[in-house]
Amino acid sequence: MPKLPNYARVVIVGGGVIGCSVAYHLTKLGWKDVVLLERKQLTSGTTWHAAGLIAQLRATANMTKLARYSQELYGNLETKTRVATGFKRNGSITVALTDERKEEIFRQAAMARAFGVDVEEISPAEVKSRYGHLNIDGVKAGVYLPRDGQGDPANIALALAKGARMNGAVIAERTKVTNINRTGRRVTSVDWQTADDNGTIACDMVVNCAGMWGHEVGKMMGTNVPLHACEHFYIVTENIPDLAQLPVLRVPDECAYYKEDAGKILLGAFEPNAKPWAMNGIPDDFEFDQLPEDFDHFEPILEAAVNRLPMLAEAGIHTFFNGPESFTPDDAYHLGQAPEMDNVWVAAGFNSIGIQSAGGAGMALSQWMDAGEKPFDLGDVDISRMQPFQGNKTYLFERSKETLGLLYADHFPFRQKATARGIRRSPFHQHLMDQGAVMGELAGWERANWFAQPGQTPVYEYSWKRQNFFGNVADELSAIRNNVGMYDMSSFGKIRVEGRDATAFMNHICGGEMDVPAGKIVYSQFLNQHGGIEADITVTRLSETAYLVVTPAATRLADQTWMQRNAGEFNVVITDMTASEAVLAVMGPNSRKLLQAVSPNDFTNATNPFGTAQEIEIGMGLARVHRVTYVGELGWEVYVSTDMAAHVFETLHTAGQDMGLKLCGMHMMDAARLEKGFRHFGHDITCEDHVLEAGLGFAVKTDKPAFIGRDAVLRKREAGLDRRLVQFKLTDPEPLLYHNEPIIRDGKTVGYLSSGGYGHHLGAAVGMGYVPCKDETVADMLGSTYEIDVMGTRVKAEPQLRPFYDPKGERTKV
Repeated sequence: MPKLPNYARVVIVGGGVIGCSVAYHLTKLGWKDVVLLERKQLTSGTTWHAAGLIAQLRATANMTKLARYSQELYGNLETKTRVATGFKRNGSITVALTDERKEEIFRQAAMARAFGVDVEEISPAEVKSRYGHLNIDGVKAGVYLPRDGQGDPANIALALAKGARMNGAVIAERTKVTNINRTGRRVTSVDWQTADDNGTIACDMVVNCAGMWGHEVGKMMGTNVPLHACEHFYIVTENIPDLAQLPVLRVPDECAYYKEDAGKILLGAFEPNAKPWAMNGIPDDFEFDQLPEDFDHFEPILEAAVNRLPMLAEAGIHTFFNGPESFTPDDAYHLGQAPEMDNVWVAAGFNSIGIQSAGGAGMALSQWMDAGEKPFDLGDVDISRMQPFQGNKTYLFERSKETLGLLYADHFPFRQKATARGIRRSPFHQHLMDQGAVMGELAGWERANWFAQPGQTPVYEYSWKRQNFFGNVADELSAIRNNVGMYDMSSFGKIRVEGRDATAFMNHICGGEMDVPAGKIVYSQFLNQHGGIEADITVTRLSETAYLVVTPAATRLADQTWMQRNAGEFNVVITDMTASEAVLAVMGPNSRKLLQAVSPNDFTNATNPFGTAQEIEIGMGLARVHRVTYVGELGWEVYVSTDMAAHVFETLHTAGQDMGLKLCGMHMMDAARLEKGFRHFGHDITCEDHVLEAGLGFAVKTDKPAFIGRDAVLRKREAGLDRRLVQFKLTDPEPLLYHNEPIIRDGKTVGYLSSGGYGHHLGAAVGMGYVPCKDETVADMLGSTYEIDVMGTRVKAEPQLRPFYDPKGERTKV
């Protein structure tokens, strides 16, 4: 037991592979006074029983970057620390047993190429040649990644811990954190206790790496860390004579993975209906523990596995293992600065991919802590994406039943979670359901994604092809383009900023000019010091001292946290008003006609031009209308207090019947914005995408006084752009785009689509993606030949910088 100091720059809570990685990377950056506290023994929570699969490919470019970093780190760690990590690159094979799964893995293979990952699509015979023990009956195809690997989970963690100690970290085992002391939004110290001693460490920062205890430890720190432990099963066979080294094998259609290890086969499962564990708390003495066997639960997996790998029928079972793993509500881990506190960091909830993620996650978090800003876009895993209610224990228990199984479920486009639904509902919810709405969920909000026709079953029928709502979305978009449609935008975040310094504050954090007349709406971004986009917003000046900031539903908390952390000495109050107002978007060439039918107010350009808001009477109630659009048409967003929301919906819906008003969903909105080339935050624009390269320079006003990111904008204007966000339209109307498809320019892969979908009005799939353009003219860039790789097939595409639909923006201002 090392002597614990009275002060540390950072205290890391948790000694699994994640905590050890954070300690290793912080000390590698030169941090001193790094202390890691582990309640029992290093790796004794879930790390010790991990399967140790180490894959490269993840769902996005940056997550893939982190996984690849882990591989490189583990390959070199043994040399540096002389602790054997067991890391070997034996490759991996994923096989498809259905045509839908084949399309999924082939699309993933195309994405892998765009991300620079070695990958090969292989036939059933080629699968058999690489994994001779496999029964290939029913196998449609496979994907082979030669540089995937596996390792020894516990030794990887111990190697990281040794490396951290070699660089000066203090790592204390059998040291329980008993209390976290806080003042305001800062942790001040950590109380600890051993079998025969106790004490307090004053600290500048703490990191929650407590794994399946992360939710509980998060509460001690005043933070929300939503995760729940689930039972995770695998078996290990007896020794199989002459068993050669094999690639890792995944058969997701049978919920199974196989790993050869020291002459044995490990068979693991991610079954569709998981078993949450320890809702009432993890036993205090839990250490290297196993959970009770449940052979009945595992038997269907084993039965399919014996058919798929007949040698299992002859091999005896040496170990039937059941151990806990922690899972988050969306199957993405939690990383970053906790939004509730200013010096609390989180790295927890790794959804059974902790070993392959630990190296990259530790590197990224350490760089973030060191520099005070994200090293690149980490929006997929940023803890600020989690909503406060998602820390509810009952919610986590119900959702975790599904999330474990989703790891190997078909990852269909638009797939919705089935569990823990119906929690956040707009005031229009029942009205929309009564009209055939099919709901999706985002940040807990139930949102109408599309509307079923009379006689059509209002449920998703998932596919990689045209899904059952394809025609519905086409009809909804047609109404928006040619007549009038209405959809619910209540889930979008609404943040009120008020106070005597409101204008100065808004001009400090926004790229646009905020000193505008009351009623003016400004489209803008929050920029970071590099000119990257932290938020994409509209701002309405309500009065001399008050503004309303409207943000995407999923980023409301992150955007509000950014505002609060940059408030400094400005005299402002920042308040979440999302639930106080419902919003209906009324869009289309006849939207003005509909509003005039229900309101005595003037909606002409003279009184209510594009980019302005006005208070109105509507029906027998009151509302505020914002003349803006995300679909590229004449239209208004109608903001109404929740008490009058039902009345306003009924008024508009009734009046619209004679005009052919159509209720629309979020899928329509996304199709419309893609046709119009409107950016989607988190896909097309992120914190590492420069605002000028994203084509949003028009929203930045550098002639106003200093604001965050101004110098970076001026530097980029002087130096020129390295890349541009380009819109693409396929020349073949048949293929579908989703996102991450490779962009091929003159025969060479130069990037990938940041977003994609079907442009029903344009008659073909459309997408957007960044294309390198350094020292090039626009004519040269657009004059090239472009193709998009759709699951291995190259499809010709037209490029444009201006939107394919209404390039001059005339339809919004009529």
